[in-house]
Amino acid sequence: MTTLLRASDSAGFLRIVPALAGFTPRQSIVLLPFRGSRAYGAMRLDLPRDDVSLEEYADAAVGLALRVEGTDAVALVVYTDGEPHPTRDGLVLPFAVEVDELLGCADDAGLRVVDALCVTPAGWASYLVDDPVVGALSDIDAVAVPTSGDGAADDETAGDVAGDQFAGTELPAVDLAEKERVASALLELTEMLCRDKCGTLTGRENPLAIAALVMLEDVPAFFESVLRTPDDLPPFATAALLWCFDRPLFRDVAIAQWATDLAGGMRTLGAQLAFAGTGSMVPDDLGQVFLGRGPAPDTDRLRVALSVVRHAAARAPRASRTAPLTAAAWLSWALGRSSHAGRYLEMVREIDPQYGLAALLETMIGGALLPEWAFRRGPAR
Repeated sequence: MTTLLRASDSAGFLRIVPALAGFTPRQSIVLLPFRGSRAYGAMRLDLPRDDVSLEEYADAAVGLALRVEGTDAVALVVYTDGEPHPTRDGLVLPFAVEVDELLGCADDAGLRVVDALCVTPAGWASYLVDDPVVGALSDIDAVAVPTSGDGAADDETAGDVAGDQFAGTELPAVDLAEKERVASALLELTEMLCRDKCGTLTGRENPLAIAALVMLEDVPAFFESVLRTPDDLPPFATAALLWCFDRPLFRDVAIAQWATDLAGGMRTLGAQLAFAGTGSMVPDDLGQVFLGRGPAPDTDRLRVALSVVRHAAARAPRASRTAPLTAAAWLSWALGRSSHAGRYLEMVREIDPQYGLAALLETMIGGALLPEWAFRRGPAR
């Protein structure tokens, strides 16, 4: 997201930060990379922990901002539940030491500091003045960035930003009857696939299960078809998707295909089958997709796929939720929503702490690794 900043003062700047981020951050540090007067999105970081080296934290944070092409300046906002601490020499703002380290690191990197601000339950204030004064929260009520005119933003900036960085991660509400239908369909489909493999189908099986079996004869075409009705898959279609996701080979095909296209899914399936059969290496360009490298995916396609796996996870038996939740984490990460990705991985860990792909994603996110394409389009974090 590229936005021409028209804020006339610090309060005006704070009013538009939630719109740039897409939410109202809590317990966070938000970095905003600038090129001249243009802000290129908002990067949210967890507040530094006591067990983390402050120097390493600051280096990593500034390094993220520098990865956005053309960055020559940075703004910083701390959102904290802590309160300013009054002393004989004036107010001491929360995380003042940490902010000093960040600003020093930014200066060492040759970045101009646009602003450095703090938002607390008591109000807001600036780190850049010798004697900070707390302003009223009513001064910084969030506004939407305009989508045309002088301050045009070219991405999703308008709308409700009242929720924090985890808003929207709750799985869709599904009634017990629907979950039972999907569980029953998954059991029936799994048993039928086993019988089909052994050549023992009788012809008297459930027609809906047979239809699902037919869909699985062309897995990439099936993965493409679920994007057409992401929120309203019938129980047996959901069961077929869960059956695929319970098998890492097909799960990885789905992720790669949704991040590319049908042809990419077909190539990935062929490569995965070749690797499983003969140990042939997967082509580099396919592997790079999982690491967030290469051409940027179609964000609308990723959002639809995310809806698919979220609804599948909501309907799935507990043991079958890990794969769609991990896919939701990867898709969120690919969209630049690392906070959402982390929340989905927490859900996976509650079910299966050893789930392989989730552990890999946790390592990537924990290392502040983001997709390369995120820095080319500069989205909110």
